[in-house]
Formats: sequence, structure tokens, C-alpha cells
Amino acid sequence: VQLQASGGGLVQAGDSLRLSCTASRRTGSNNAMGWFRQAPGKEREFVAAIDWRGGNPIYADSVKGRFTISRDNAAVYLQMDSLEPEDTAAYYCAVALRPVPSTTTSNYRYWGQGTLVTVSS
Repeated sequence: VQLQASGGGLVQAGDSLRLSCTASRRTGSNNAMGWFRQAPGKEREFVAAIDWRGGNPIYADSVKGRFTISRDNAAVYLQMDSLEPEDTAAYYCAVALRPVPSTTTSNYRYWGQGTLVTVSS
């Protein structure tokens, strides 16, 4: 399974971006999918995840109320509003081992290459 993420870019604080990620095979459509991010010098951290049917979204506290995850079969999206400089990171999409979403990186089997989001103040 290959994951192709896109949508990153350079924006100003308060702007919005929409990230997209598509799995190359139908495997992704039977498993939860999620987004993680990694800032320079920091560990990869959970952002949001959604179950295999597009329900039960979960979010990191730092993005709750600003980011919205959604999916359409093997594609997952992350709508990011009210972006802050602290959101600057490489964003990775991932396919989980199970149909239910998880906040733990070890519960994800396939990873995309990352798309860079830079938010200037």
C-alpha cells in the first residue's frame, strides 16, 4: 500500500489548508486512517484519526476545534483552520492496523511520505 499526501504549503497564521491522502489499494478502505505530524527536532505526534467508515473522529487537544478529519473510502482529508505557527511540521497520513482509530504510531501499518506545512506569524 502506498500513500500519497498533498496539500501542504506556506501560509500565514489564521489561514486554512486542506491536506489530502489517498491509499493506492483498497486495503486502506477497511482500516482506520490518521494524520500525524513531526516538527523539526521533535517526535512524531498524533493529530487526528477516523474509523474505517468515516466516523468516530478523534483529535489531539492542540488541534481540537480547529482541524477536521474526514474520509472517502481509501482517501483521508485534514481540513486545518485557524492555523498557528505551532502547527508548522511535516504532516503524515497513515493506515491503521484495525478499523478503529488510534492515537499511537505503533498501531499504524502504512505511512505516507509527508507534506510540509509552514505557518508564519
